[in-house]
Amino acid sequence: MASTITIKKGEASRKILVEIDADKFERLAANLGFFGRDFLKTLDRSLKDEAHGRVRKINSLKELSA
Repeated sequence: MASTITIKKGEASRKILVEIDADKFERLAANLGFFGRDFLKTLDRSLKDEAHGRVRKINSLKELSA
């Protein structure tokens, strides 16, 4: 039996590859609330923000505290 999640370090030092079984991912997403009404509303709002140019690209989470 194959593992549920496989994590491999990529050739570049800052990259990783994560492989997960699709069925297990759906179960994980449901457990994390990704199909919940509130999450879907937030996702819809974020897509609208992006369409209206109200987003900025960052390279690191450290940039959010600046």
